[in-house]
Amino acid sequence: MARNLTQLELLLELEPVAEQNVDRHLSMAKDWHPHDYIPWDEGRNFAAMGGLDWEPGQSRLSEVARAAMITNLLTEDNLPSYHREISENFSQDGAWGTWVGRWTAEENRHGIVIRDYLVVTRGVDPVKLEQARMAHMTHGYNAMKLLQESGRVTTEMLAGTGFLHSVAYVTFQELATRVSHRNTGRVCDDPVADRMLQRIAADENLHMIFYRNMCGAALDLTPDQALEAINDIVQNFQMPGAGMPDWRRNGVLMAKHGIYDLRQHLEEVVLPVLRKWNVFDRNDFTARGDRVRNELGAFLDRLQQDCVRFEEQRDRALAREARKRELVNAEA
Repeated sequence: MARNLTQLELLLELEPVAEQNVDRHLSMAKDWHPHDYIPWDEGRNFAAMGGLDWEPGQSRLSEVARAAMITNLLTEDNLPSYHREISENFSQDGAWGTWVGRWTAEENRHGIVIRDYLVVTRGVDPVKLEQARMAHMTHGYNAMKLLQESGRVTTEMLAGTGFLHSVAYVTFQELATRVSHRNTGRVCDDPVADRMLQRIAADENLHMIFYRNMCGAALDLTPDQALEAINDIVQNFQMPGAGMPDWRRNGVLMAKHGIYDLRQHLEEVVLPVLRKWNVFDRNDFTARGDRVRNELGAFLDRLQQDCVRFEEQRDRALAREARKRELVNAEA
């Protein structure tokens, strides 16, 4: 059986690929400024400055749009947790360090611009938003810890090759976040919000490409070992907002209304990335890798069945809600 590469060996072997992809990213990334995406003339003071505090009637966002915007913002707010995890599993030297710093700086803009938009337009309750931010950031997020708690990987495994799990996770996560931001823009019914979230989604796509290329290079370098990490992530994937206040409620609303649901996760995130890596057609796995690939394929089959069940349940729930609205309107 082929020997697993250590964390240090992986970083050293893949550093030239990291350097190429950092250069690629810098050549394609566009500088933009959060203040250019905010309708500042809609702003006004809150009570502490002699104005009026927030009340629900001031928001032009639907319940679904508010839930999605809050979820997306709180996800972006937890950047210190993500930075810590990436920096611990990458390196602060050379191309790795350049990427960690650049990625963190670009991600920080996303939280800045979404919060400014929501506060200026009074889209959500700023007091509850701040309380949720404090709770979520205090709790933090650690995808690797969740993997350990799932029982699929041990502390020793992650200590040696946490890089592979980390780079696989952020590949899927960045693409998932891109889908969520883009679809949130569509339900806001505000061209300003849509333009802002399009800009954020474009960043997330470039970030995904960097991580996807790095994980693909790792798959070429050590196929069996990398596929094991990919399989662990796919079977235990959670969005980075998991655990935030109202996570379940907001997630259900977003799934019911097509912002991010199980089929989008499968067909717009997981399958395109696996196809890009040619996971099911490549022939460089040993028997060890083939066993993992078969396990992954069986999981995807089950996930497809879960999509059908979810859609059936969702359609019934939406039909019930529609009937209730019809009854209320008829009585009115």
